[in-house]
Amino acid sequence: MIAPSTNNGLSGNAENLGRLLNRRNYYFVPFRQDNPITKPRSIVFDFESLIKTIEYALDGEQISPILL
Repeated sequence: MIAPSTNNGLSGNAENLGRLLNRRNYYFVPFRQDNPITKPRSIVFDFESLIKTIEYALDGEQISPILL
């Protein structure tokens, strides 16, 4: 399970995140832009979705939507 939070997620790391999204047995906690105005490349995971993501992952499913 991966819960991305980074100041550079939508630029330098976007390719790597995309690769993991297409692999089996990697499950993402839904994430969103942190602050599109002052930090346009920053992402943070949705803490409230953490437990639900774990439950889905244990069943081999990705919670949806991933991008909030």
